[in-house]
Amino acid sequence: MDGSFARNEKAECYISKLSMSQTTRYNAPIEFYNRATGELETEDVYGEGFLRWAYGNPLGRLTVAVAVKRLWFSRWYGWRMDQRKSRAKVGPFIENYGVDPRDFADPIERYESFNEFFYRRLKAVARPVDTNPKSAVFPADGRHLAIENVDSADRFYIKGQSFDLAKFVGDVGLAQTFRGGSILISRLCPVDYHRYHFPVSGVAGAVQVLDGTLRSVSPLALRRQLSILWENRRARTVVESPEFGKVLVMEIGATCVGGMHSTFEPGAVEKGGDKGYFSFGGSCVTTIFQKGAIRLDADLLEQAAEGREVYAKMGERCGVCP
Repeated sequence: MDGSFARNEKAECYISKLSMSQTTRYNAPIEFYNRATGELETEDVYGEGFLRWAYGNPLGRLTVAVAVKRLWFSRWYGWRMDQRKSRAKVGPFIENYGVDPRDFADPIERYESFNEFFYRRLKAVARPVDTNPKSAVFPADGRHLAIENVDSADRFYIKGQSFDLAKFVGDVGLAQTFRGGSILISRLCPVDYHRYHFPVSGVAGAVQVLDGTLRSVSPLALRRQLSILWENRRARTVVESPEFGKVLVMEIGATCVGGMHSTFEPGAVEKGGDKGYFSFGGSCVTTIFQKGAIRLDADLLEQAAEGREVYAKMGERCGVCP
């Protein structure tokens, strides 16, 4: 009897420690590597309190299920950010998050709403594009997570969560084309430049939209449910590249980002050329290469091995064709 009680007590203690360890991982600060400075940094999460409550609290998760992930919620919030009075948020946002107005293509006074500021254009010199014809570039500003072989990845934002490529691309045949390939997840925070661009030159097909919900793509949410990536609304484009073969570029909507706006016409596209923009909120762009088509940069792979993203800007090199 005493021995059984002791074993049960040890088991309960182990489960408790395991649960605490898992909770610690879920709630850990978001640490990333800044390529420009060579330093590790901790992300200042926009709306962090709400995100932790929404995805870590039972009542919060219920709220997400009932309202926040629904398209109408993001449309309503997007409508608010389109109103003229929302422009009052622009100045404080720039100041609080250290956004550099010198990069803007237009003066601040030209923005009639917060959304116009949010999907602003930048001066070409603010985002130079790597000129090596054999290189691929980041499609957006953001925090980038590189996985060399999507089939063998046993973790993305937390160990034990596998990536379902077929569900993500929404086409079993297309998924087969990219089996064993490399994937780059470029996560944009609300404070980032929110236009996205082509990572390679080539011939782009038409955009295909895959309907879904609209939940946060922050690691605070993905650590708990990676399937958000293939349950959220997505848009996919296949680019036929002379250097890289077929390249799949996919945009992922998120809470308050019902709007993924394509700005290109199918046909010939240039590396770094405009592809589209997101309306207000955090969001994500993924670039998938076929097996053996790219050699990802060393810093991306080194940081990914530690479960960390790399912060870099659109136009910087992410890899080269072998």
